[in-house]
Amino acid sequence: MSEPSRKRRPPPTATQRALGLLVRREHSRKELGRKLAARGVEPTEAQAAIDKFTEAGWQDDSRFAELLVRSRAASGHGPGHVRAELRTHGLDSDAVAAAMDGFDGDWNAIARDLVRRRFDAQAIQALAGQRKAADFLLRRGFAMEQVRAALGGIDFDD
Repeated sequence: MSEPSRKRRPPPTATQRALGLLVRREHSRKELGRKLAARGVEPTEAQAAIDKFTEAGWQDDSRFAELLVRSRAASGHGPGHVRAELRTHGLDSDAVAAAMDGFDGDWNAIARDLVRRRFDAQAIQALAGQRKAADFLLRRGFAMEQVRAALGGIDFDD
């Protein structure tokens, strides 16, 4: 006996692929277009699907930016890192500024909390420990004023 033939599903449309991506998490327009292109969707079809979801309010760059700022701040990244990541998602400078200005968290408190969790209090008392903590915060995208606030206003300029 031969097995019954199965009906093959037609390949998903650009709209279905875009929706599949958007239900998992927010995406910027640029990111959504890049992912659709990687899945073999024609650029004009991808753009039409993205436009459709933007008009319907399912894709919103400002909402994406706000969520990304909150997420990265919660994971201990500073404003410099967050701004750079927002730009990699194709957001213009106005959208980046609006998202950063709309963040109601305290970057100084985030940096202070990160140092408390990451470094031993006694190690921070030594100059080498302070420099290590400062380097860590700077690599995470915090500004020098936030580093100073997190470490008690210590001057690292020697």
